Amino acid sequence: MILSTTTVLEGRPVQQYLGVVTGEVIVGANIFKDLFASVRDVVGGRSGSYESTLRDARRTALDELSQEARALGADAVIGIDLDYEVLGQGGSMLMVSASGTAVKLG
Repeated sequence: MILSTTTVLEGRPVQQYLGVVTGEVIVGANIFKDLFASVRDVVGGRSGSYESTLRDARRTALDELSQEARALGADAVIGIDLDYEVLGQGGSMLMVSASGTAVKLG
């Protein structure tokens, strides 16, 4: 399955548009991750635990999008847009959503 943020794939014309597909993931922030992240905020540096959580959520959202496209018989998803939102009381949840257009290629 080809996944692309572009709307055109060079050398691979779109033969059929199959519709919009999506994948969404909502993850909660772990209290221990929050504790260690706040320590890093004070002393500086990157928060590896948050980066890992964000990376996993993005992968899962793209996997769901891909599965939905595959069920429609798609070869690719083009025009993918990734959105990130903080939800919940005090921003305790993170939502990652991916959407794009499932297509059959020539």
